[in-house]
Amino acid sequence: MRQLNPRETQIAIKEIKDYFERKLSEKLNLIRVSAPLFVTPKSGLNDNLTGVEKAVSFEMRKYNEKIEIVQSLAKWKRLALKWYGFHIGEGLYADMNAIRPDEILDNIHSIYVDQWDWEKVIGKSDRTTDYLIKIVKDIYDVFKETERYIDNLYPKIFTHKLPEDIKFITTQELEDLYPNETPEKREHLITEKYGAVFLSKIGRKLNSGKPHGTRSPDYDDWNLNGDIIFWNPTTNSALELSSMGIRVDEEALKEQLKIANAEERKSLEYHKQLLDGELPATVGGGIGQSRICMFFLEKKHIGEVQASVWTEEILQECRENNIFLL
Repeated sequence: MRQLNPRETQIAIKEIKDYFERKLSEKLNLIRVSAPLFVTPKSGLNDNLTGVEKAVSFEMRKYNEKIEIVQSLAKWKRLALKWYGFHIGEGLYADMNAIRPDEILDNIHSIYVDQWDWEKVIGKSDRTTDYLIKIVKDIYDVFKETERYIDNLYPKIFTHKLPEDIKFITTQELEDLYPNETPEKREHLITEKYGAVFLSKIGRKLNSGKPHGTRSPDYDDWNLNGDIIFWNPTTNSALELSSMGIRVDEEALKEQLKIANAEERKSLEYHKQLLDGELPATVGGGIGQSRICMFFLEKKHIGEVQASVWTEEILQECRENNIFLL
């Protein structure tokens, strides 16, 4: 099949992003808001990711104030819902741009991260697995609608990749299926089998004594979270498109901070408000913009759909394989 050239690719990127963004906001009842590129460390608003990544920081020289580039907007969004007076069933989304210098570069990892960060107010009674499944199915419908849209725009160029339904499985069920494999290999095997998977309950130790993966203890509830992962036939590998979940309440926050040996965070502004019951119950997540474009446009390298910085070795390898990096 014919590949889109770099100029056609740039046009298609905008088509995908505009369509997906519009359909996501309609499906989940979200409005777009402006979001920060940086926050102060003392606010506690930055996403600690797995807890080992160091945020890019700088100093406002005239004010002697340290600032950090956001790693995601996981906590900021929940505060914003309170600030703007959102009600149950209403939500927001924002374009999130981040720099993650600890990333190991490869065909799906860049130091530049662009995603839609979204968050929605829910009732406390909605903090259930059934509600999480409903939200995942809604988002999956947006993915399928986007695939149909792109196929209509570019007929007979791209293959049909998404199955009718997304498979739901927990990390413990996955470990039980493939007890002798690594978490990465398990994701590869289950996604190759089903095409689209929502892998839930990430963060806690499994029966093996090890967690499937690490999650920051202060935004997702580890019992009510997960990743949307697709099988990417272009690269013959699993591709995570979204990390999401129902957010911690007071009890889940206290428990997870203790497990993570991070109880000192209780003194941060965001965490104090949460523990005092001042923040709404929410569900939210991040959806990778470049990864969506890479998936639907059948690109082998994320650098084909985003402008970033790469090592000379990666640049040379791409040149040898006729991969045009933006």
